[in-house]
Amino acid sequence: MTDRRRLVVMRHAKAESFGSTDQDRSLTDRGVAAAADAGRRLRDQGLVPEVALVSTAARALETWTAARDAAGFAGTELRLDPTLFNAGFERALETLQALPEDAGTVMLVGHNPTASYLCHFLDDGAGDPDAVSGLLQGFPPGAFAVLEVPVPWTDLGAETCRVVGFHVGRG
Repeated sequence: MTDRRRLVVMRHAKAESFGSTDQDRSLTDRGVAAAADAGRRLRDQGLVPEVALVSTAARALETWTAARDAAGFAGTELRLDPTLFNAGFERALETLQALPEDAGTVMLVGHNPTASYLCHFLDDGAGDPDAVSGLLQGFPPGAFAVLEVPVPWTDLGAETCRVVGFHVGRG
């Protein structure tokens, strides 16, 4: 079992305003560039996810793909989760609580307001002041928050994590 867990919560990058369905909306060129920027930032910080939980919406999967390709994440286990498309933060939390205990770094790529609510719910308020400030200013498309997870995944709950990073991908 790992003694250091990290959770990266990422909102999908900038997407087209319209698609044949909401699920089918693709990333704009700017969104692809922002997701790639986020992936490089994750790589530079040594945050290589072992598991990626990704919404089945096209824009979320394209965000993950652009970030993964830019970062060179080759061994990450991809878990597409259709429930993350319309999930409230409670459902996202249940998905995280079901992770194997040996998962060290996990990335969740989804939607707002779920991404923002999840981070605020998990944060204990004692994290990096700049990261917390960035999170409090909003959770724009292509942004990600990094949380330290000192508890087993099954014990995730209110104020059990600490926000230690926040980045908005630049496109």
